[in-house]
Amino acid sequence: MTKIIMNGCNGRMGQAITRLVSEDAECEITAGFDVNDVISNAYPVFKNPSDFSGEADVVIDFSHPSSLTGILDYCKTRKLPVILATTGYTAEQKEEMQAAAAEIPVFFSANMSLGINLLISLAKTAAKLLEGSFDIEIVERHHNQKLDAPSGTALAIADAIDETLSYPAEYTFDRHGVRRKRKPTEIGIHAVRGGTIVGDHNVIFAGKDEVIELKHSAYSREVFAVGAVRAAKFMKGKAPGMYSMNDLIAEL
Repeated sequence: MTKIIMNGCNGRMGQAITRLVSEDAECEITAGFDVNDVISNAYPVFKNPSDFSGEADVVIDFSHPSSLTGILDYCKTRKLPVILATTGYTAEQKEEMQAAAAEIPVFFSANMSLGINLLISLAKTAAKLLEGSFDIEIVERHHNQKLDAPSGTALAIADAIDETLSYPAEYTFDRHGVRRKRKPTEIGIHAVRGGTIVGDHNVIFAGKDEVIELKHSAYSREVFAVGAVRAAKFMKGKAPGMYSMNDLIAEL
């Protein structure tokens, strides 16, 4: 039995994970942390993490980037693995994760969907095979309440492709103010916000007289909840260090 603390338990993703765990015989949520405690849960909810010292094997954080330092400090104090599933982290915060990983197991993924991580793998293969003869563009679409743009997942796709290429890619986020031809080394990244779109990511490889597209669409937050719960089970008992969805997929 994997005992989980859910940070951000009363947010949309926290509640999706709560529903999923309630139907899973292999894990349970022993406590939740949230500044909003008006939602009634089957487990106790604390505004201050330090108020809970009960049983736990792992912490899932689906809250806000601003809570990173606090939740890392809590996990370091209790020597607990942490799943960081929030997007919008700064470069400095990612360095903070790396520093914490010297003391505790830290799992970070810009997108908890197994499907999107498969898309990243396929995009890397395509980029390697098509390098030099195809232009690369990434288009992501999300709901109108999403704060960050482009999405952390779109940047993760671009970064994975960039690591594969033999040259440093140049990320281009906005073309309306630049009147020039597209550079062959560019990766265009475009954000669309509207309605209740859960998450669409499209990787376009445009060559001479042909176009190859890789696309992933999430139709509910359930896919991210499934990935987070799988990560929690995976991280139980792990040694300190940085872990990602690649490690989870390799074990599966």
